[in-house]
Amino acid sequence: MIRSIELVDFRNHRRSVIDLSPGVTAVLGRNGQGKTSLVEAVGFLATLRSFRGVTHDALVRDGAATAYVRATVVHSDGREILVECEINRTGPNKVLVNRQRLPRTRDLLGVVRATVFAPTDLQLVYEGPGARRDMLDDALVAVSPRNDALVSDVERVLRQRNALLKQSHGRLDREAAETLDVWDEKLAEVGEALGDARDTLVADLVPRVRDAYRRLAGTRTPVDMEYSPPWRGAGLAASLAEARDEDVRRGVTTTGPHRDDVVLRINDMPARSHASQGETRTLALALRLGIHDLVADAAGEPPILVLDDVLSELDPLRCAALLANMPACQVLITAASPLPDSARCDRVLRVEAGAVEEEAR
Repeated sequence: MIRSIELVDFRNHRRSVIDLSPGVTAVLGRNGQGKTSLVEAVGFLATLRSFRGVTHDALVRDGAATAYVRATVVHSDGREILVECEINRTGPNKVLVNRQRLPRTRDLLGVVRATVFAPTDLQLVYEGPGARRDMLDDALVAVSPRNDALVSDVERVLRQRNALLKQSHGRLDREAAETLDVWDEKLAEVGEALGDARDTLVADLVPRVRDAYRRLAGTRTPVDMEYSPPWRGAGLAASLAEARDEDVRRGVTTTGPHRDDVVLRINDMPARSHASQGETRTLALALRLGIHDLVADAAGEPPILVLDDVLSELDPLRCAALLANMPACQVLITAASPLPDSARCDRVLRVEAGAVEEEAR
């Protein structure tokens, strides 16, 4: 959990120092006042990315060159860790843990774990496969930070392979063909490993997502997830060999883990095309809660749960079900209006124009 967090020139926060409750903290305020920015900073500590999908320079307040996020993190074994992130508008960022600079920013992964649900998560259900791939890979890293290296290796090899294909202009000479053989071998190795990891993750997620959906919807609606990309049958090496002529012609890699999808089903029908609005919202939230439960088991302690404007996305029955079935962990809920009494908030913060004040309880 995060005991305290400080934002300096982060979004519209000139300087905010906030103590957080181990339980449920409501972050209230009108739109555009900085409440989502506060929980965005929490998400940044966990992933070194904005869950809103913006570049780092957008996190720095207008007129400032650098933003800072500092937090005191307390683990279940009592360890306290000071995390400091320096976010630069231009140039590399800097991360320190207990005043020591990390040689690689990715070494921060696992120090803070957070599960974030935002309104854009509806895309997990009704948009194309990219959002679902990112969901899987982010979950893999949250479960085990060493998976970040695997995901990065796949992305690196794909960039190299695609650059070679583009440079070939539709024709391979002998040297280019030999180089492509090397990249195919590397992609087959790391791509198969990523496919195996995703497959195991989905198998572990399915019962958790089903249970979360049941608790939110109050019904035993059949929910399923299927990860079975076409290349896994014959193996990635064989699939790359079969697709080589097409890849050369198009100048891009047409098969592999970067094209995978996870098919979500409700009542044995594809959720993307058949789910109602209520089912879509419930399934998106169930996916996040399922991942939260999986990461909690793997890490030995639950991640921080961030619910950004989630209650406005749910009908009253599902809203009540969520509040009644909140995981036992540190929870941050943002909303534009006061939360219902059933939320049982331990602390209420009011955000206005980037300034944070605690409301008396």
